[in-house]
Amino acid sequence: MRFIILSVFLFISGINFSQNYQQYVNPFIGTGGTGHTFPGATVPYGMVQLSPDTRIDGSWEGCSGYHYSDNRIYGFSHTHLNGTGVSDYGDILLVPTMGEPSFDNKIYSSSFSHANEKASAGFYSVKLDKHNIDVRLTTSTRVGFHEYTFNESGQANIILDLNHRDVLLEGRIRIIDGRTIEVLRRSEAWARDQYVYARIEFNIPMNISKILADSADDNGDYYGKKVALCFSKKVKKGEKLLVKVALSPTGYDGAQLNSTEIPHWDFEKIKKEAEEMWNKELSKIEVTSSDKNKLTIFYTALYHTMMQPNIAQDLDGKYRGRDNKIHQAEGFDYYTVFSLWDTFRAAHPLYTLIDKKRTSDYINTFIKQFEQGGRLPVWELASNETDCMIGYHSVSVIADAMVKGIEGFDYEKAYEAAKHSAMLDHLGLDAYKKQGFISIDDEHESVSKTLEYAYDDWCIAQMAQLLDKKEDYKYFMLRSQNWKNLFNWETGFIQPKKNGGWDKPFDPKEVNNNYTEANGWQYTFFVPQDIPGMIEAMGGNEKFEAKLDEMFNSVSETSGRHQVDITGLIGQYAHGNEPSHHVAYLYDYVNKPEKTKEKVHFILDNFYKNDPDGLIGNEDCGQMSAWYVLSSMGIYNVTPGQPSWETVKPFFEKVKVNFENGNEGIISNLDSHYQNNSFGFFSMKSFGSYYDIEGIESDKYISVPVIEAQSKSFKDKMKIEIKANKLSFEKLNKPEILFRVIQNDSVKTNFSIYKNPIEIDKSSRIEAYLVDLFEAVETKSSTVSATFFKKPNNFTIDIKSTYNPQYHAGGPDGLIDGIFGTENWRKGDWQGYQTHDFEAVIDMQSTREISQITANFLQDTRSWILMPTKVEYYISNDNVNFTLFDTQNNTIDPKDYNSIIKGFKSVKKPVKARYVKVKASNFGKLPEWHQGFPFDGEAFIFVDEITVE
Repeated sequence: MRFIILSVFLFISGINFSQNYQQYVNPFIGTGGTGHTFPGATVPYGMVQLSPDTRIDGSWEGCSGYHYSDNRIYGFSHTHLNGTGVSDYGDILLVPTMGEPSFDNKIYSSSFSHANEKASAGFYSVKLDKHNIDVRLTTSTRVGFHEYTFNESGQANIILDLNHRDVLLEGRIRIIDGRTIEVLRRSEAWARDQYVYARIEFNIPMNISKILADSADDNGDYYGKKVALCFSKKVKKGEKLLVKVALSPTGYDGAQLNSTEIPHWDFEKIKKEAEEMWNKELSKIEVTSSDKNKLTIFYTALYHTMMQPNIAQDLDGKYRGRDNKIHQAEGFDYYTVFSLWDTFRAAHPLYTLIDKKRTSDYINTFIKQFEQGGRLPVWELASNETDCMIGYHSVSVIADAMVKGIEGFDYEKAYEAAKHSAMLDHLGLDAYKKQGFISIDDEHESVSKTLEYAYDDWCIAQMAQLLDKKEDYKYFMLRSQNWKNLFNWETGFIQPKKNGGWDKPFDPKEVNNNYTEANGWQYTFFVPQDIPGMIEAMGGNEKFEAKLDEMFNSVSETSGRHQVDITGLIGQYAHGNEPSHHVAYLYDYVNKPEKTKEKVHFILDNFYKNDPDGLIGNEDCGQMSAWYVLSSMGIYNVTPGQPSWETVKPFFEKVKVNFENGNEGIISNLDSHYQNNSFGFFSMKSFGSYYDIEGIESDKYISVPVIEAQSKSFKDKMKIEIKANKLSFEKLNKPEILFRVIQNDSVKTNFSIYKNPIEIDKSSRIEAYLVDLFEAVETKSSTVSATFFKKPNNFTIDIKSTYNPQYHAGGPDGLIDGIFGTENWRKGDWQGYQTHDFEAVIDMQSTREISQITANFLQDTRSWILMPTKVEYYISNDNVNFTLFDTQNNTIDPKDYNSIIKGFKSVKKPVKARYVKVKASNFGKLPEWHQGFPFDGEAFIFVDEITVE
């Protein structure tokens, strides 16, 4: 079924937020397992996320700063990320203690029990066992409010430690008076240059009892890269201390202004106001159920979708822009934390439903980031572009808002920013524009980037059509068909290409660097912009349905790299990660809505629980929960940028949506009549539907041919075949493959019609394209190219070690083929060895004088790839008895986080031999300072070219 099913009634009403929906929120859902949520106090879209930190090691499980399996709290910091897969935030840590103060976090931290811990919307409390201190936390939008009750008499301390979690680039604490201090914390983690200013106020004067600072001045400022202060006071048993912490991204003045959000010391009043703020937001969707557990899961999911993006401007509208300058927001609110690869799929479509004003604010934020930073955000954090994940999915959010009629931003400016981002030459876009796809040779994650760029291009085309930009519309609609260049008509999968042909061997279950946190099964179905074309490519409705069935019924395990993000497997469907999120709804497109219902309701029933381990995967800034919210309502936007919604039987008896304009929408699962209705949520017109491509029929798109050869390198001669893509070939009137062979960099060779396999005996570049010679105006594909290298010698190699199957570099000959890998090891040119040393013997076929031996190795510390500790070269004439020729020790610091290539060159005098043995010693277990240490990680050796001169 397309569009909305079930009954929808619209009428004008005054929205009543009197019902208490915040009571159903359980902030502990997702704090265990792989959910990566945090339980602390925050308000909807607030700047402050005041929460306990139980993890300070940057581990994957502790990305939010908290994990339910822990029993120690290091303190309470004011910024946290909700469900991400990378660690950051944890700014402005405060922790109360008793007795002699210490800045050692092993000493000032405390054990705690979940039995003494409570959390609700806008509130968190816990007892710190070490000194019997009760902690209560609540917040306003920009101010965190602490209440500490000391249950023993003595010296009470409040420690402010700026050296918490990430790297402190610059810390500064300014003493205003006994009750007020100002703080700057500038740090580096995922966000490379994050500024947080804070104004901290105590309800009573405090004394400085301990200082840690690189420097201090006469004005009462303590500063440096190590900064911490302790504030102390004698207390009686049961005495309370109150602390307010106002944040600002702009400066001390901004923090002082923001502190006026809470001008008093009434903790209960702020707690109640926070609850009221949550109740107002949560009441936008009212669900009816007799099952309180389901209500808790639903409203906690809705709560999680409203924890970000976060307001990132002061009360007067000032914000820190992408250019690191202070700007004034006029007519909109400026936000941060845009996990767009995740949230464009369901979270942002949900916001178009219940939060049009914020949607326009988000887009105005995007436009300002384009103006100040040069491009639209990809994964923006604290006014920093992290460049995490792929695509340019800001354009999906913009296009979806435009086709749904959301106003409040400049459509022309938004389109300018979208087109600019699509025309850049980075992250594989240069190859994508030139040849219509990205290959392994061009960029890692080549399949995922090709597919997601194609979808984003379709979104830009919808914007162009809406703005009557006909030529741009045609251009981007054609680009949106580029997915076909990676569809292998023989296997029925979208899969990677390397050097003009299919990368082999191919296992659709394998997780590798050709996909983004996924495999061939999960990305084969990511063509949301052309679902009819995808169905046709797979052979029609029945075969497409069978392919979906095969995916869901396959073995529930992946091969290749262990990817912690891939969880919640139903066959090869992975609900714990985003690329699969729309797949269950694809049954609707082949008229099998009962299968959509079966799969969707199974996921709703089994992958969302009222439990700390209640999320099957990372929350990912609301995306995991947004899927639940929409699907349980009975709707899903499979293709954001299309104003229609897919439908499924609602999970609740009744759903009422309260819109910003005062209208209501009602869905009842008791209604058996399915009707073609646009839910009345928007004034909808279908722009650029893939069912009506103006002047550009999708079957006129011509896919590139495939260049096939045994390998990228050869010894004497090699045969090369060129095949037409079946998707295009069968639809053309007079199809021909045109090709040319370029040698010695001579590009004067003309293209000719391909008839028989090509044989080459020199290093050559082959270029080819598919053309329809029948057309009055020549219609052709992009030009695909492949480069083949004649080996520089007749050496052979015998590798004694076992390389990781993912990092094979084309097999053993890849180490002596004359092709050198680059710093981007994800393109597949390096061989990887883990848990053991590397050893190989090169046979030069005859005794030769050896003047120098060089083996090239790569280091990428973040990726667990470290230089070998030493490289030894041995020589032999019989391949039995070897003599040590030279030893080269590593000189590269393993803590150097740059991607580095080092050639370990021998320096001994020339000798004669036939065989050369190369041994490289693995670094071994990753040290304690490495992020892989908590996982008992082992270092990789990455080796590419070995030369003997």
